[in-house]
Amino acid sequence: MKKTSIVGKNVRKLDSVEKAMGAATFTTDISLPHMLYGKVLRSPYPHAKIINIDTSEAEKHPGVEAVVCYKNTPRVKFNTSATSTFTIPPLQPVEDQYVFDSVVRYVGDEVAAVAAESMEIAEQAIKLIKVEYEELPAVFDPLEAMKTEAPLLHGQCKEGRNIPGEKIHMEMGDVEKGFEEADEVFEHTFKLPVQKQAQMETQAAVAKVGVDGRVTIWSTTQTPHPSQRILATIFGLPYSKVRVLNPPYIGGGFGVRIGLSAKAEPIAMALAMQAKKPVKVVYDRKEDFIASDTRHSGYVTVKTGVKKDGTFTARKMRGLLNAGAYCSWSAETPGVLGAMGLSVYRCANQMYDGHSVYTNTTPGGAMRGFGNPQAMFAIESQVDIIAEKLGLDPLDIRMKNMMKPGDQWVLPYKCQSSGLEECIKKGAAAINWDCRGKVEKGSTKKRGIGVGIGSHVSNAWPFCGDYSNAYITIHQDGSVLLATGVPDMGTGTITTLAQMAAETLGISFDKVSVTFADTESTPFDIGSHASRTCYASGIAVVAAANDAKKQILQYAAKKMEVEEEELQIENNNVLAINNPEKQLPLNKVAVDAHLEGQQFIGVGKIVPENAPPWLAHFAEVEVDTETGKVKVVKLVAAHDVGKAIHPQIVEGQLHGGLAQGIGYALSEEIKYNDKGQQLNDGFHKYMLPTAVDIPELEAIIVEAAEPSHPFGVKGVGETGLVATAPAIANAIFNAIGIRFFEIPITEEKVYKALLNKENE
Repeated sequence: MKKTSIVGKNVRKLDSVEKAMGAATFTTDISLPHMLYGKVLRSPYPHAKIINIDTSEAEKHPGVEAVVCYKNTPRVKFNTSATSTFTIPPLQPVEDQYVFDSVVRYVGDEVAAVAAESMEIAEQAIKLIKVEYEELPAVFDPLEAMKTEAPLLHGQCKEGRNIPGEKIHMEMGDVEKGFEEADEVFEHTFKLPVQKQAQMETQAAVAKVGVDGRVTIWSTTQTPHPSQRILATIFGLPYSKVRVLNPPYIGGGFGVRIGLSAKAEPIAMALAMQAKKPVKVVYDRKEDFIASDTRHSGYVTVKTGVKKDGTFTARKMRGLLNAGAYCSWSAETPGVLGAMGLSVYRCANQMYDGHSVYTNTTPGGAMRGFGNPQAMFAIESQVDIIAEKLGLDPLDIRMKNMMKPGDQWVLPYKCQSSGLEECIKKGAAAINWDCRGKVEKGSTKKRGIGVGIGSHVSNAWPFCGDYSNAYITIHQDGSVLLATGVPDMGTGTITTLAQMAAETLGISFDKVSVTFADTESTPFDIGSHASRTCYASGIAVVAAANDAKKQILQYAAKKMEVEEEELQIENNNVLAINNPEKQLPLNKVAVDAHLEGQQFIGVGKIVPENAPPWLAHFAEVEVDTETGKVKVVKLVAAHDVGKAIHPQIVEGQLHGGLAQGIGYALSEEIKYNDKGQQLNDGFHKYMLPTAVDIPELEAIIVEAAEPSHPFGVKGVGETGLVATAPAIANAIFNAIGIRFFEIPITEEKVYKALLNKENE
């Protein structure tokens, strides 16, 4: 009988039928007996002290059963991000938030909350809370916030005025010597916008407190286990008394839920503990926009020394990011920005300095790419500037300098494989790179082609403490239950992990079920982020499957009177390698073991390594010189993913990333007025690309097997937008000869730049 391979095949996703039929459950679907509805009162000021808060009228309002504010909630500081649970010493997590505080630091900051019998009553009651504010000076730009006259938002910080966490410094070689050896030195500063994750499901949580004091939280978190620890710490409970789970699905994440779902969980929990009834808190879309983490805006400066032949001799980078009102991920993101920015090109002399700065804006946190898109817009734009000045083909200068396995780099883990060269070659062919610059120039609509390359991580380590666990239970009929702590937020996690389990065990895919994202039924895992689930959690799943497999073969060897090493499992049967006729069905082995008081339970406990995925993005654009409108005609994304466990899922991830990359490059931005109010606070004001803006997309899968993973896997979830913005910006330059140092490159900016060029 031919062995059936499952890894690498487009099997039906385990959640596909539920979602297609509308039967999948999300946090917003949860309904419990006697459940109340929570609503949050938010600050109208960017910075103010609460002089007095009177909740008495709200408390007396019919149907209201709980009102909470800073006066009756824990005074325990925490960080909403999961960083507070796995930051590696000597670095310390920055814990700068309370559930509610007597000082508000951005428009939308939490002031109080009510729980009522209906959302309508809750909304009425919120209006009855009387708050007296003393307005305080506010600052909105990180450059301004570091000045001595800027207001202190959290007291004096050890690294400098309004600087949370540690300043990040990375250095390799002798940078000054490298610049001395250069024939040309280029230095440019690039400005990055606030981008919103714009996931379909808003932040939400449902909290239930049992009569025994045990708390259950259904939430949209990407990290149930770390969130359990954060919540238990805030409320002074044993971790074992707090259960956090997805219900089981999440309506998208893109980083905004790594840790708590903004503050939905602790607010729901505080209300439920006071009301002694379940409470659901669901943010509306405006709240999601103004009061949950965004991508960091800021500034990136890149200085590069280069020989006339295009060889890089030195690179110096500086990253200055806008943390917003609270730290969240702002201590870590500048480090990833620098680490990723310095890891794409081979350069003996490199240096990076970076940090974030508190301002009175919505907190900046994690978003797909986590600092990497900010770095690569700057670096890849400058690489094209260098190529233009030296008269080199943009592909040639990249191929000449790109990082290869064995090259020295700043990262504390190895680069053991790379398919970047293949990515560049295949991507260039797909975009018709040879036609670049040969399009008819007489038209008012100019065509251009651009490129951007990059790398990323497949794991959170070494930027934080990272480990994964998994259980595999073999039932008496030979079917399998896999338990893993990672959520599935639409990325196909449960399907790909089940594929690896089935392949390792030698059983058919339909024999595997998965329980996931529940602190009560799964072992600890730090969660779904850092493009790590298929890589890191996958290693744990394979380890658990191998453990269970070994137990099965040890038992079967005695029954079949052969040595364990002579057996294997294929197609749900245990058989002798050299005598396939000698075999036992796995279900018989399992039930016999059961009758003899034995069950096969595999445990995977691993501390994963890390592996860089590689990518090359190509964009063809059309610029209307009469209006400034930029139309993306085609995007090609060639990605080295190590091994595509489920190719369609990989392609879907890349397509989604490219769509977000288009928005980052051309239209998406949250702006503020002079009163600190967000001007783009919903889908109707925030310029997301729609279906009509999505061009032809081509995803090219390159498989350069990664030796640190049993199936050769590398990460893919975040990589789809790492280099999209610079590829589009470089294509715009190729079309009209104008370089943009700030994104998004809106129609208005292009039009004004074209007018300026014409006037000059």
